[in-house]
Amino acid sequence: MKQLKMVLLMIAGTISLVLGVLGIVLPLLPTTPFLLLAAACYVRSSEKLYNWLITNKYFGSYIQNYRDGNGIPLRAKVIGVSTLWLAMSFTILFVVPLLPIKLLLAGIGAYFTWFILKQKTLQNG
Repeated sequence: MKQLKMVLLMIAGTISLVLGVLGIVLPLLPTTPFLLLAAACYVRSSEKLYNWLITNKYFGSYIQNYRDGNGIPLRAKVIGVSTLWLAMSFTILFVVPLLPIKLLLAGIGAYFTWFILKQKTLQNG
């Protein structure tokens, strides 16, 4: 049973990693939460995958800085919030016809904006 749990965690971590990487180019997918979820799954299932993830030259430092409480670089905050609201605004204005769904999307956007902005800003990052 323990081995099944580890395999399921590795699968969940890999799916989260793929979604996080997709989030880099698809603004409606949040990159950082998926990368953090992948790290959480890997740390409980595969030391090798976890070490690979946190030492990855593209996003390993973001995960490590976040986990260490050092914060998120200002540039990442600005790009994240700007991209989030460009995508949300387009979707709310031109894609979704129902007012309750528009309000839900605006609420989700506001929550993620608050979450990103409340994080400590990484100095020298």
